[in-house]
Amino acid sequence: MGVITKVAILGAAGNFGTPITAALVAAGFAVTVITRPDSAAKFPEGLPVVRVEYADVDALAAAMAGQDAVVCALGPGAIGNAKGMVDAAAKAGVKRYIINDFGWGLNSKSVPELAPVGEARQVAWDCAAEYAQRDEGKQYGFTWTGITIGNPIDWALPKFTRMGFNIAERRATIYDAGTEEFTGTTLEGIGQSVVGVFQHLDETANRFVKVRSIQTSQNEILAAFQRATSKDEDGKQWEVEHYTAQQVLEDGRKKRAEGAGGWILDLVVFQLYAPGEARCIVGSREDSDNALLGVREESVDEVVEKALGRSRSS
Repeated sequence: MGVITKVAILGAAGNFGTPITAALVAAGFAVTVITRPDSAAKFPEGLPVVRVEYADVDALAAAMAGQDAVVCALGPGAIGNAKGMVDAAAKAGVKRYIINDFGWGLNSKSVPELAPVGEARQVAWDCAAEYAQRDEGKQYGFTWTGITIGNPIDWALPKFTRMGFNIAERRATIYDAGTEEFTGTTLEGIGQSVVGVFQHLDETANRFVKVRSIQTSQNEILAAFQRATSKDEDGKQWEVEHYTAQQVLEDGRKKRAEGAGGWILDLVVFQLYAPGEARCIVGSREDSDNALLGVREESVDEVVEKALGRSRSS
């Protein structure tokens, strides 16, 4: 299948694109940034930046020409252009395309209301699969990989208090018993997963890989937060209140019916914590692709320290 040396990335300054870009550079790949003409984002010094309209497939293909691989790390706002980006990569002769998953992948346990979101992403994924099937057997044909990370835990904990942890105010909302386990991947793990894919092309071709940095629960996370902040100068203790996953599901459905925002997050939190359902476990340590891709398991204390660091710097 060849060797990947030149990588273009879409969304290089985004939440996941930033650690992915840093990991690729650190691993020695020649990275090119592709971004919109009007983007004011700042990129790492020394990286070539190509500006192009995302909706212009021909222009995108020209920007991708000569690249061995492309990583799509764009957020939900770019879903409408995702298929065109796959078309451009195939037209440019790219050997490996990392599709815009970095989420739950093909999650059969998702609630019905989230189906349209998955279906919109599936359009680009199916397109990638079609190009790969067309090029099957070719030495340098088009291939793809999806990276399923589960919850981006050290980024999400300080960003979304609906997950149950208001770090600034030291308040925790524990859903039900707080024992439902889920898997998450840190930004470090996300970056390494992309590097690992490019280092193991044959083993990762035309499939979703599954990675995880941790499998944990709310109670374990709360205990880690309490340990980490116990020696802070303000001496503030964590206040704990209780809610249920069913209540947050009903909240989300009510918001959706009323046309209010925030309902998607509510439904995602329900899936994360619904007791006894294991909706959000990407896979066991043994079933994951961690060993292949070089993604390490991290302790809950490590993850919480990263979340605290992000909270303090925001």
